Amino acid sequence: MKNKRQILSWCLYDFANSSYSAVIAAVIFPVYFVKVIAETPADGDLWWGRAVSLSMLIVALTSPVVGGISDYAGMRKRLLVAYSLVCVVAVGFLFFVEKGMVFEAFLLIIIANIAMEGSLVFYNSYLPDIAPKDHQGRVSGWGFGLGYAGSVLALLISMFFIESGIIRFSWPMVSIFYLLFSLPAFYFLPSDRPSGSPRKSALEGIRKTLRLLRDVLRIKKVRRFLLAYWLYKDGVNTIIVFSGIYASVTLAFTGSELVFLYLLVQVTAMIGSIALSAPTDRWGAKKVVVLSLLLWIAVTVCAYLVDDKRFFWGIATMAGLGLGSVQAASRALFSGFIPPGMEGEYFGVYAFAGKTSAIIGPVLFGIISSATGSQRPAVLSVLVLFILGLAILSSVKAR
Repeated sequence: MKNKRQILSWCLYDFANSSYSAVIAAVIFPVYFVKVIAETPADGDLWWGRAVSLSMLIVALTSPVVGGISDYAGMRKRLLVAYSLVCVVAVGFLFFVEKGMVFEAFLLIIIANIAMEGSLVFYNSYLPDIAPKDHQGRVSGWGFGLGYAGSVLALLISMFFIESGIIRFSWPMVSIFYLLFSLPAFYFLPSDRPSGSPRKSALEGIRKTLRLLRDVLRIKKVRRFLLAYWLYKDGVNTIIVFSGIYASVTLAFTGSELVFLYLLVQVTAMIGSIALSAPTDRWGAKKVVVLSLLLWIAVTVCAYLVDDKRFFWGIATMAGLGLGSVQAASRALFSGFIPPGMEGEYFGVYAFAGKTSAIIGPVLFGIISSATGSQRPAVLSVLVLFILGLAILSSVKAR
């Protein structure tokens, strides 16, 4: 296969940014933000939910603009580098954030999250350029595999800092990790070929997105599915964002236990996606999505009721199985609605729905937790998202 250096460097970028996803976005920094930086855990929940929701809203609104500039003005590589460096710098500055500096941490997380999530717009677009069509699936899988390895390595390094009592060193570690393993992508991925005005390209990106939304949402069953997907994916994303905080604040998990909890979820998610791949073909993707949502509803109810961390390990296993199965089956279900030759357009709208599906849940969780002084009532807001998503999905006729 040609372009081996480009493929390896592309996969290494996933290895690099997964350090941010695991340490900063999911496991360690959220707990540090809530328990150390914020005055109270309730205030921490409120501001963390706001940071996640606002950053994802900005990413969703700006993706058509920067995507158009990347595609039509030939600035993809420069934007990939710029977004990555902004994330690296913002995460590095978290080292200087101390107790009570909630607003400073809030701004840095918004900047870092926008930059990391935004960089994926350009990163993903390289796949068709560096791998032949019959190898794109496996190359994508190699990227996911290395990404998983990167998150594991970054978490293990962070465990050393946690146990040494210098947890703040985890943030510059992520900066260095992200930058170091991104360098091959910056150097080896195909260079830019400027071809148009950035302003005109941005407008073209907006027009294309609006045109795709109009064309795809015209079909009733697709419109209903995307609404259901948007709701239950928001529920899944909210659990991912707050699961570490909930385990630490409400169930008194230690930092090391949180790392192993995250690893357990990752492994069971992989098992879930593989185990239900054959039943998806035999039973139909809709049935698997429905079963996955029923599992998520059970997970949410159990998380609300549990008061012993030992039982939470079992809940995390259930959540991992549901995470892998709902993602894979949802994509398979949506693919059944796509007319031949329109895969790119439809999956563009599918990706846009996924990007905007972390806006309501996190901020709602934070508001309820702050207002009640407890995270348990906030868990029920996630339950509502799953029930609404399931109810709308039940009215969708699948092939």
